[in-house]
Amino acid sequence: MQRIALKIDVDTLRGTREGVPALTEVLGRSGARASFFFSVGPDNTGRALRRVFRRGFLSKVRRTSVVTHYGLRTLALGLLWPGPHIGRRTAPVMRRTRDAGFEVGLHSYDHVRWQDNVAGRDRDWTARELERACLAYREALGAAPLAHAAAGWQLNPATLALETQMGFHYASDTRGREPFLPSWEGIEGVCPQLPTTLPTLDELIGRDGLAPDGAAQEVLRLSQQPLPHGHVFTLHAELEGMALRPTFRMMLERWRDLGFAFAALGDVHRSLDVQALPRHAIALAAVPGRSGLLATQAAAG
Repeated sequence: MQRIALKIDVDTLRGTREGVPALTEVLGRSGARASFFFSVGPDNTGRALRRVFRRGFLSKVRRTSVVTHYGLRTLALGLLWPGPHIGRRTAPVMRRTRDAGFEVGLHSYDHVRWQDNVAGRDRDWTARELERACLAYREALGAAPLAHAAAGWQLNPATLALETQMGFHYASDTRGREPFLPSWEGIEGVCPQLPTTLPTLDELIGRDGLAPDGAAQEVLRLSQQPLPHGHVFTLHAELEGMALRPTFRMMLERWRDLGFAFAALGDVHRSLDVQALPRHAIALAAVPGRSGLLATQAAAG
């Protein structure tokens, strides 16, 4: 039986309050397992507008109707006043998600701050951000996070050692083809990477004229190309949990009809012989439909 692991990134206050409960309902009705990765600090989404000068950012905004999906109120957060603290305001939502049987993990403290800065920062900066995130996560959920999914698939070499030091069982920070042990600039990580293997809907919508349903069909087509450990599909509470919820519901139904089993990333990790995983370097590379460079799985080293 083919397996697809569902990885849900939660970036914003609104996504946590509205998108997460909607997704748990949809997933529950389908009997689908999934992993939710929460942002737990301030929602400074409005500061992402500084990316306006980044190549590809404006085209993505136009293609994916960012204002429609996120709302003007969310897009203003952090611009004129400090953004609201997601973990403190929505801890009950996070706990209900965990108590409903879904895996939960850490996405970020300040999503925009991490995504826009981590690639050029040193170990001390990265350690402070992760420590702050782990503390806020523990305050919200009463336990330390066991898995990390870096915001925007952005990280630096120091992250590999810090993920081990902070006790993460696995991470899903990269784009790639199969689970692997990462290395980068002389640092050999022992925390396995479970990369996203499929394009996201927001990377496909608007490209070559694809509407949401067409983007979904392309993801479904690509998911039928078998991989030894199955595919990982990343979705967002702010998109598939809200305006794109009907599209995601259709995808679940179609995957079930095709005979797929749904998994959380933790299920994939528990099925692995970590010591036997191949070692791959991490490289920064462009991904079609997304601005900037992302951490990707390079050839085996």
